[in-house]
Amino acid sequence: MSSNNNNVKGFLIGFLAGGAVGAIVALLTTPKSGKELRGDIKQKSGEYFDEADKYYQEKKIKAGELFNEGKRKYSMMMNDLKSKPEEILKDAERIYSDAKIKTKEVLHSGKEKMELETERLKSSVKTGLDAYNENKKP
Repeated sequence: MSSNNNNVKGFLIGFLAGGAVGAIVALLTTPKSGKELRGDIKQKSGEYFDEADKYYQEKKIKAGELFNEGKRKYSMMMNDLKSKPEEILKDAERIYSDAKIKTKEVLHSGKEKMELETERLKSSVKTGLDAYNENKKP
């Protein structure tokens, strides 16, 4: 994009300079008196100066607009960047909280199953001992 701007700028400068040189050559080769020629040169140089000034003012306004647009986009981007870590932190806290709850649930469920299996094992061992003791009696 910068190369395109440089090409346009170079073309416009060349166009204005060529127009100025062409106008001066045309004025110098026309059969006019010195006073008329100086007046024409002064008039044409004033016109070219006005055109160059107008071009400069337009580009100055455009540069200001581009600067303001860049500033606005930068501000939006910074706001996005500032909010992203907060969102990520909130998501991480939510995930941690969910994992903590599920871990407690699994741990509690596992503890209940362990107690149940322990009771079953104790009951089985007791039943086995009782049966052994029954069979051992004469």
